[in-house]
Amino acid sequence: MSSALRLENVVRIFEPGTVNEKVALDHLDLSVSAGEFVTVLGSNGSGKSTMFNIILGSMFPDEGRVILGDRDITRMKDYRRAYDIGCLYQNPLRGTAPNLTLEENLALAYTRKASPSFFALNRKDSAYFKEVLSSLGMGLEDRMKTKMGLLSGGQRQAASLIMATIAEPELLLLDEHTAALDPGAAEKVMELTKKIVEEKKITTLMVTHDMDYALEYGTRTILLDSGKIRMDLCGEERAAMTPGQLAEIFYSRTRRRGSR
Repeated sequence: MSSALRLENVVRIFEPGTVNEKVALDHLDLSVSAGEFVTVLGSNGSGKSTMFNIILGSMFPDEGRVILGDRDITRMKDYRRAYDIGCLYQNPLRGTAPNLTLEENLALAYTRKASPSFFALNRKDSAYFKEVLSSLGMGLEDRMKTKMGLLSGGQRQAASLIMATIAEPELLLLDEHTAALDPGAAEKVMELTKKIVEEKKITTLMVTHDMDYALEYGTRTILLDSGKIRMDLCGEERAAMTPGQLAEIFYSRTRRRGSR
């Protein structure tokens, strides 16, 4: 079941008290409703990766809280959060085992739902994996015995998306997950992303630099700059926004930050 996400007054500072001090997140507040799909924009250094790392538990905030559903997960270890948070990265091989087959990778991901204590791979699960893959229309159901490292980039990313969502996480984080793909593969993966997120009603945050994707997918778009949310678009305002207008807002913020 999807859960709401709240970041409350989150602060993260790197190398504090030195000449290299960097405020990555500056009292960041963000509330995402259960089942909401939010696209996230931000230039390099805006705090996007730090925000994701804090949500995932790869690092802890210096101040503030992270709430998933009704649980305070601020200090929860990352491996415990992995049962409830799915994540997909830009690199199609990150988060997968390239020397295991597609079927074995799916089984590893599925154990988060079945049981964290054993490697689940049986005929019933194999039939389920084949059914899920066949719904993608990418021919992956015929490549279940193929090692992940031998799949194309688009196939790997589609498979990785299934792995991230097959256990029905409470939250899904997408970190520019189509940026390394060719345009055709990127479109297929984005269509698959929309289909899965809408069908499973997964609370989702998707980082992208594509202005079209930022407005086409989800129901809300936020702009992160200097560790704070500077713009939050939804409803009629978002529907009326064009990619060109959004790009102008984005780059004007970037230029302003660069001139400080």
